[in-house]
Amino acid sequence: MAAPRTELKSTGYEIFIGLLSMLSIANLVLVYAFVHDPALQQILSVMNALFSVIFLIDFIYRIRTAPSAGAYFFKHFGWADLLASLPFPQAKILRVFRLVRVARLMRDVGPRNLWKAIVRDRAGSALLLLLLMGILVLQFGSLMVLRVEQYANGANITSASDALWYTIVTISTVGYGDQFPVTDAGRLIGAGIIVIGVGIFGTFTGYLANLFLTPKKSKDESDAAAAAPVDDSVTAAEAAPAVIVPAAAVVSASATTEELRELLARSEANLAEMRVLLGAPDDGVGSAPA
Repeated sequence: MAAPRTELKSTGYEIFIGLLSMLSIANLVLVYAFVHDPALQQILSVMNALFSVIFLIDFIYRIRTAPSAGAYFFKHFGWADLLASLPFPQAKILRVFRLVRVARLMRDVGPRNLWKAIVRDRAGSALLLLLLMGILVLQFGSLMVLRVEQYANGANITSASDALWYTIVTISTVGYGDQFPVTDAGRLIGAGIIVIGVGIFGTFTGYLANLFLTPKKSKDESDAAAAAPVDDSVTAAEAAPAVIVPAAAVVSASATTEELRELLARSEANLAEMRVLLGAPDDGVGSAPA
């Protein structure tokens, strides 16, 4: 039997990290595709910096929870996870090792069991899916809205920071109105970001509310029950449950007592007769003539 792979975490988490690794590797290609547009490259640089932070947190989480930190670092490519989390373009290609880890997970678990594991951890998998969707909308929404707006007449979304700010504000459904699209294509992209953002942010807010409020409510109910006042005027005899004896049982007990008394009386009469019978021969022997 093969030994369990202790470097692997939950199924949903491994898939989330694997998809982020694929996106970060794809961004390396997009950087060269947008070589003539510094603003779009700046958006990709910001996203790659965000990925570096996530991957660094992932490395710290893995090495702290690994049964053997040395085995994870040297045997399970922990060194590659650390180098890939650094903000150096040359080291980002090492994120392919995370894809190898996901492929290994899918091979060991199998597609059917993989889906069962995701369904079993629905809450955690849904949260990771929301985070992934938020990252995708943030990156591609910013890229698209900046691409169609930056050279339009009267546009106010003309830089990477403008596009990222507009996308974040739109996803969160805040809508300050300081940045807005002026072209038809930009408004169409903005409408898509609004629709997706409402679903993402609303579901995420509901998840957090359920996570923090539900346990607190149960704890308050338990504390209230424990702190309920006790009435000392109730004595132990009053608190004890009353024992109800059926009337038929009382009648039966009385009848049994009367039968025992009659039986005892007959036994005494029989004993007296036996004494008389036993005493008659003795008297006859004692009265014989001299």
